[in-house]
Amino acid sequence: MPFSAASLERLGSIVDDSCKDSTSGIPGTTVVVVGKDGEELFIKAAGRRGVDSKEAMSLDSIYYMASCTKLLTGIAVMQLVEQGKLRLDDAHQIEELCPEFKTIKILRLDSGSRPSAPGRTPETTWRFEDKKVGITLRMLLNHTAGFGYAFFNERLRDWCLAAGVNVFPSKFEDVKMPLLFQPGEGWEYGTGVDWAGIALERSTGLSLNDYLQKHVFAPLEIREMTMIPTKEMRSRLAHMHARGKDGSLTTRHHLLRTVLDIDLDDETQKKPALDNARRAKSEPNTARSVEILAMLLNDGTCPRPGAKILSKDTVEEMFRNQVPEFPGLGRQGIPAAVPELTNPVPDLYPVEGKPPQGWGLTFMQSNGGATGRSTGTGHWAGLANTWWWCDRENGVAGMVCTQILPFADPAVLGLWTQVETETYKALKEGK
Repeated sequence: MPFSAASLERLGSIVDDSCKDSTSGIPGTTVVVVGKDGEELFIKAAGRRGVDSKEAMSLDSIYYMASCTKLLTGIAVMQLVEQGKLRLDDAHQIEELCPEFKTIKILRLDSGSRPSAPGRTPETTWRFEDKKVGITLRMLLNHTAGFGYAFFNERLRDWCLAAGVNVFPSKFEDVKMPLLFQPGEGWEYGTGVDWAGIALERSTGLSLNDYLQKHVFAPLEIREMTMIPTKEMRSRLAHMHARGKDGSLTTRHHLLRTVLDIDLDDETQKKPALDNARRAKSEPNTARSVEILAMLLNDGTCPRPGAKILSKDTVEEMFRNQVPEFPGLGRQGIPAAVPELTNPVPDLYPVEGKPPQGWGLTFMQSNGGATGRSTGTGHWAGLANTWWWCDRENGVAGMVCTQILPFADPAVLGLWTQVETETYKALKEGK
């Protein structure tokens, strides 16, 4: 049901107000809300492409989506699970596809060792423990395999600094890191979904980008979603920003730099660039690509092109809590291990009463929330503050796209909360 004119006006004002002060607020954003029928209930671009730009942000602006694309990898992998080509709980299959897992170790700190301060070489003594159980595809998708991110984990950050490994993974070598715990014995947000994408590539003989283009984007008629943006797409790329301690914004080098710097006319550069793009989950996107969220709202079939991407049973499995044994995962917290990339996040999604929270196949389940979302809602984000949610019970989903570091920017979180709250208010008014 379309939103009322009053609801659309309130949503529009929320988005416009967030961009009023481009130096301390949000320089530019694109926000979209979609219904189960695939129709855009609300869509708006506001502000400018960057604090140093005079060009207005538009609905055609391109964003670096970072970990928002974990959902895409999950969809692609689950297509192969449906076809019987991959199995969720077959550790032997995954370790044959990813033989790196056979010798991977668990990274421990000797007693008395402590994480270093950010940016300092750690003074620690490392101990490596043999892996005792196999890693499954399900573990990769629900973040129980033991992989982490160095910018979200101080122990892994210190090991990377000592080993000369990039704390922000942009190449295949950067994801070949030790585990943080024995597979299945903990929960840690990390590079597991990257490895799931590698398993897909090795099982199909296609790059993840080529697979997605053929089996997900083309059927959904999404034409501007790729790991390597064209020259024309680059011209519409939203600028990347850094938020200072005083709250001000400045432009900074783009996280997608290893891909943006290549010469698209040089074929010898494309293959390594694609490898780098995949490892960084760097698929630029426009906010109009909520066709993917509409497909999930519609039980795996896109309502507008009518393409069936997944079965209803598969979608339900993706939205099922895969880790009931870790009900407090959202409150483990994320330290500001690399302050230029992330703020400290004590609670991934605060909910009154601190109910048990979970993780589906590639995304978080908050178990409700103050905005009005249902308990079964899935959501997640990208490092540069792009955020999505998908509420199948209420038939609504949406995205808030910005390009600001560090992660969990207060202004963007405020915008997301206001948009979501007003969306549920509009749904109630329309009933």
